[in-house]
Amino acid sequence: MISAQRVVIILFIVSLLAGMMTGDILYYRLSYLWGLLLLFGWLMSVVALRGVKLERTARTQRSQVGHIFEERYEIQNSGRLPRLWIEVRDESPLPGSHGSHVLALVGGRESRSYLARTRLTDRGVFALGPTTLISGDLFGLFMTSRSVRNRESVLVYPMMVEVRSFPNPPGLLPGGEALRRRTPQITSNASGVREYAPGDPLNRIHWLSTARRGQLIAKEFELDPLADVWIFVDAAKLAQAQLPYTRAEFDPSEVWRQRIKYELPPATIEYAVTIAASLARYYIQRGRAVGLATSGTHLHIIPSERGGRQLAKILEGLALLQGEGNIPLSGLVEAEARSLPRGSTVVMVTSSVSDAVFHTAELLLRRGMRPVVVLIDAKTFGGVFSTEKLEAMLRALRVPVCQVRNGDNLSEALSSLITGGR
Repeated sequence: MISAQRVVIILFIVSLLAGMMTGDILYYRLSYLWGLLLLFGWLMSVVALRGVKLERTARTQRSQVGHIFEERYEIQNSGRLPRLWIEVRDESPLPGSHGSHVLALVGGRESRSYLARTRLTDRGVFALGPTTLISGDLFGLFMTSRSVRNRESVLVYPMMVEVRSFPNPPGLLPGGEALRRRTPQITSNASGVREYAPGDPLNRIHWLSTARRGQLIAKEFELDPLADVWIFVDAAKLAQAQLPYTRAEFDPSEVWRQRIKYELPPATIEYAVTIAASLARYYIQRGRAVGLATSGTHLHIIPSERGGRQLAKILEGLALLQGEGNIPLSGLVEAEARSLPRGSTVVMVTSSVSDAVFHTAELLLRRGMRPVVVLIDAKTFGGVFSTEKLEAMLRALRVPVCQVRNGDNLSEALSSLITGGR
């Protein structure tokens, strides 16, 4: 398709040649008209974006898959001349972003703003930019553009489902003694006192020691006998399977409607991440200290802790996890099991069908730990082998097993886990 600029240039050349060949003044006047039109359009395009600023701000920089992400775009025309039209083109890698917009007749010293809402469908970190401003002359002969960089990004946590019940074994520490490990959390085991540090809450102040020493003294605590929970996510590349998937497109005008429901992509790694995130929230809400171990593109270990900050750390680690690892789950668990305290609950989330998972669970039992296995049936995701044989072996070992298939309701599947041997 020939652009308007080329059409005017051709008319200018034809009119000029016709005037030179025939000597008719009409052709010269037409050539003057096309030339002035080109000059006027070029001058308008030069000043089209001068004094135009763009501010792109997000309501929050952390969200979750399935939620709505909202951004505010503000275009400021600090010049005196009006801008006939300005196109805002969003070039962010955020899937499904609807930030592109066209503004018409932005007056001098005027600001325009609009909101862009996106249904988040992929977990990970996505840059909020760059954004390109495009404008031009009245006739569309010349275009000018400017790229606006933005250093902000959004971290999209994985989706979580509600887990009503799941194996929650108590600690097995001998005599119910404390772990002799300092913790910033307030527990029933006070181990001593120290000088008050800025940021310590008032409920940690030991008032008798404060009165005796004449300065603020804070209490120190140790972990109670409730054993840790460790979640191991299998991100080995050989254990993954995935079916062809087309991302659902959401109309920006319908993102608030309740009938729109997000569904997980048919990939074992996505199911594993969602299961791990849901179980981490389940245990943390019940006061357990939860740790996470994964082996995606690199080994990632989050030491066990309690509280909402620990859940945020786990969700951040899972948001960046990709099923491209080289370390099998058995190797990861056996390497970390040496440092886990006796009586810990070890949840293994895997789509592997290898007998090594069975041997790993047996090893954990011999070391006095409580393994729980969540098996993701890779065959329902396009894999070759099913996990039914491995499930039967684990149940014979009296290990709690939960089998998850493609399309299952994860909340129901996890909440109805059957203990092995029953």
